[in-house]
Amino acid sequence: MTTEIKEEDIERLVPAFYERVRQDPALGPIFNGVIDDWPHHLGKLQDFWSSVMLTTGRYKGQPMIEHVRHAQHMTADNFARWLALWREVSGELLSPAAATAFQQRADRIAESLQLGVQFYRERHGHDRSPS
Repeated sequence: MTTEIKEEDIERLVPAFYERVRQDPALGPIFNGVIDDWPHHLGKLQDFWSSVMLTTGRYKGQPMIEHVRHAQHMTADNFARWLALWREVSGELLSPAAATAFQQRADRIAESLQLGVQFYRERHGHDRSPS
């Protein structure tokens, strides 16, 4: 069974999800303190998810580097909260099959980011940020 995911799914999911993140007591202060141009950032995130889910190649960034820059916020609790909100919003907005596909991919991405941040911490110390 193939799950059909469309750009429209990404265009609905990403802004709705990050609106919820921005209002979240734990995640909101982190994201709102780091992102100063939300429309631009949402466009980058939509490009990211389009590249991940539809293999469009639109995203040209380096998510690991971006997340390592904010390693102090990359805690297990924050990742768990992000994933819980992602499951919640994707489950509300998408078909069950599409929501599951997005959730499984988000789980793998979160695991990869956590491992990358942990590697950075072990290599460079907990309190340093990349230049």
